[in-house]
Amino acid sequence: MKEIRIIAINPGSTSTKIAVYKDSEPIFLKNIKHTSEELEPFPKITDQFQFRKNIILSQFRDADINIEKVRAVMGRGGLLKPIQSGVYAVNDAMIKDLQHSPLGEHASNLGGLIAYDIAREIPDARAYIADPIVVDEFEDIARIAGHPLFQRRSIFHALNQKAVAREYAKAYQKKYENLNLIVVHLGGGITVGAHKKGRVIDVNQGLDGEGPFTPERSGTLPVGELIRLCFSGNYTQKEVLAMNKGCGGLVAYLGTNDAYEVEKMVEAGDPKAKLIYDAMAYQVAKTIGEMYTVLKCEVDAIIITGGIAYDKKFVNSMQERVYKMAPVHVYPGEDEMQALVMNGLMVIRGELEAKEYI
Repeated sequence: MKEIRIIAINPGSTSTKIAVYKDSEPIFLKNIKHTSEELEPFPKITDQFQFRKNIILSQFRDADINIEKVRAVMGRGGLLKPIQSGVYAVNDAMIKDLQHSPLGEHASNLGGLIAYDIAREIPDARAYIADPIVVDEFEDIARIAGHPLFQRRSIFHALNQKAVAREYAKAYQKKYENLNLIVVHLGGGITVGAHKKGRVIDVNQGLDGEGPFTPERSGTLPVGELIRLCFSGNYTQKEVLAMNKGCGGLVAYLGTNDAYEVEKMVEAGDPKAKLIYDAMAYQVAKTIGEMYTVLKCEVDAIIITGGIAYDKKFVNSMQERVYKMAPVHVYPGEDEMQALVMNGLMVIRGELEAKEYI
């Protein structure tokens, strides 16, 4: 069979990860860092489109990568309308929503935009996204928030959660669609998903203030106190939003969003760091308990993934609270680039049909 080459593009707030794969093997990997000075001239994230695209293409040229052989350009999915899990061909409707997202700005919106533009320059290539953060497979009961003006939304680390769930299923010679799993993504954001027979029927909305606090997000706060703070006159809306996301969690308590740095503080005997770090693990375990009840206490495995999963003490602190629910399996790190490529390969090989975004 002729080799298949795929480009993967994953834009973050201050970086752009790019990769070129030959079948399932990487032949080029690069994490491009962007300084605040470089990004300052762009008022909106989508204004960075040409800047980031030019850097990506220059990296390929410098590495002597011939993109003419590429069959698919996989972009990280952004804040689109809620959609089902799967691979989606980038089309005009998606371009419009990535440029003017119904849910706001996010660096991942650039993934599909750049992928589409690069694919247009390659004769046999198409652009796709896979399992964006807006994957919505909620059961109706999970959408009820508590007041008709509010609705719970599905926004989570869908790409990594789905990929690691399938990896677990494959390792144990089972089908993801036949399992009930709780998948925990531990990163700058933390999401805990209830996977019921291949569908994530509930998950905390970790992007915007629900669930455990994280390295830089406050998570679920006492609502009454938050309302009174908002109307105290002491904070602007911008300051409160930053308190919720960006300047909350470990940043607010310990002055850093680096979980590894906090781990070292704990090892050095810092009692405050230990209390806060233990509290974060405690809150994650509590959320696992919530998803355990969502799945009616029928769970095949609890899967822990993400960068913080490398910290064995943090994982053990969680595990000792949940291990009686189901076996715990740890997959440290997150390989979203490989997950994007694997999804692209399945489409090209005809193992998976790309969906249309409407």
